[in-house]
Amino acid sequence: MDGIGDQAPTEVEQRYRAEGWWRDHTAIDDFRDVARRTPDKAAVVSHREGVPGTDTLTFRQLDRLVDRFAGALLELGVRSGEVVSFQLPNWWQFTALTLACNRIGAVTNAIIPILRRREVGFILERVESKVCVVPDHFRGFAHGQMLGELRGAVPTLEHAFVIGADVAAGTESFDAHFVDVRWEQRHEATELDALAPDADSLAQIQFTSGTTGEPKGVMHTHNTLYAGMRSVPEALGLDHRDVVLMASTMAHQTGYLYGCLMPTSLGMKVVYQDVWDARTMLDLVADEGVTWTMGATPFVLDAVAAAREGGHDTSTLRSFASAGAPIPPHLVAAAREHLGTQLTAIWGMTENGAATLTRPEDPPDTAASSDGTPAPWMDLRVVDDDGRELPRDEVGRLVVRGAAQCIGYFKRSDVYQAAVSADGFFDTGDLARMDGRGAIRIAGRSKDIVIRGGENIPVVEVEAALYRHPRIREVAVVGFADDRLGERACAVIVAEGEPPDLSDLTEHLRAEGMAKHFWPERLEIVDELPKTPSGKIQKFRVREQLVEGGAR
Repeated sequence: MDGIGDQAPTEVEQRYRAEGWWRDHTAIDDFRDVARRTPDKAAVVSHREGVPGTDTLTFRQLDRLVDRFAGALLELGVRSGEVVSFQLPNWWQFTALTLACNRIGAVTNAIIPILRRREVGFILERVESKVCVVPDHFRGFAHGQMLGELRGAVPTLEHAFVIGADVAAGTESFDAHFVDVRWEQRHEATELDALAPDADSLAQIQFTSGTTGEPKGVMHTHNTLYAGMRSVPEALGLDHRDVVLMASTMAHQTGYLYGCLMPTSLGMKVVYQDVWDARTMLDLVADEGVTWTMGATPFVLDAVAAAREGGHDTSTLRSFASAGAPIPPHLVAAAREHLGTQLTAIWGMTENGAATLTRPEDPPDTAASSDGTPAPWMDLRVVDDDGRELPRDEVGRLVVRGAAQCIGYFKRSDVYQAAVSADGFFDTGDLARMDGRGAIRIAGRSKDIVIRGGENIPVVEVEAALYRHPRIREVAVVGFADDRLGERACAVIVAEGEPPDLSDLTEHLRAEGMAKHFWPERLEIVDELPKTPSGKIQKFRVREQLVEGGAR
């Protein structure tokens, strides 16, 4: 497990414990405490696209299934510190399997559902998984068939399980082994208790999307996950009385931390939506009394558009957290008007969870102009290329350290160490500026900037300004090649009603007071922007699809 434990000096770890940011127990301990206190409370409500109704598990039922799945893993030879992989949608099995791994000290490796054979094979080989679980089919793709083929190609993969009736060649039925056999009777609670993991042991390997190169396996301990998880409930005042809806895929860190670990640790009811649909989401809010949810900005836009049509009761929904893209000012007001909810802006990474957030006590429009202040256990700085801290409002490289920071990249400590300074700050790859009260505003990616004639264009700031145009629903600003200037900026937009032309955009930016150098010099209108399952716009795909030719 290359890289474990070598990132933080002992005195730093002691401080984290003294402050209560790290501890000596884990999420599985929290969950079992909740199950003992409120056994008959609904724990998970799982909605599947195309399947009428929902599946509901109480904490008692989920606790029993966690022990059963833990026993099932032991029967397969999985031991403490070994990796269990699964490529699952937002289904209850995801959470039960995660907690079962926690129960016996195994390491979870949740794989994003959109990945296919090349990427999944790479991950399984890298982590040397003995066991992998997938759906037989999801969103038209035969995951079971893919895994059956990989079983023969990945040397360590001994067991390939599918959830569903279509058990492809080379795979086994998940239900037959994990659900139908009462393994908890063979492996009693005392045996499982003895396998409880240390809070500083490896808990998760989560691979990044790999859009800029080889995917990196981010390593988290139980303690770094705990610090990353607690930032949201502490900042927003969430507790066991809240009902969470999670439509962002739980194989991303957002879903993993705030759709899996947070509700099961704090005793919340969580509602899972496996395929995003705004009308279905609003139905679930009404049916289950959802009070908090989280998703990228396009999720909020979709929810507002659906709510405008009427017929949905969203009176319980107090807060909607958004990350991954700028929040347009008009969306803050629209969410308040049509959803009755306050928007919260969040910035974070797979490497450190939700590191900054806007707060309920902030002025209502803060989420449109800020990415929030850090959690108490996270230290953020904006620095120049030489590592010197910059004055407020100057854009530079965002670096971070703290209790929620990961401990490295799996089998690539060289890559991780190259991103960490001598004083322990991790270079996030984001550009940001700091305001006078310690809040940050993301200005773009250091590797995703447009450089026009040697001058950097603050892409995120331009996008934020364009979002204030009344006829722009979504926007991505990307660079296109230019013989003289190197790059020029192109705005790729999804229109709201009649599409604007380029002169409309430039007049809007002129009125916004934005420097002419930053204005897009090309405009492309599209029906939709390519996105990840969590709703983030995939800039690399926007560039790939950008049609060469004259600007509109």
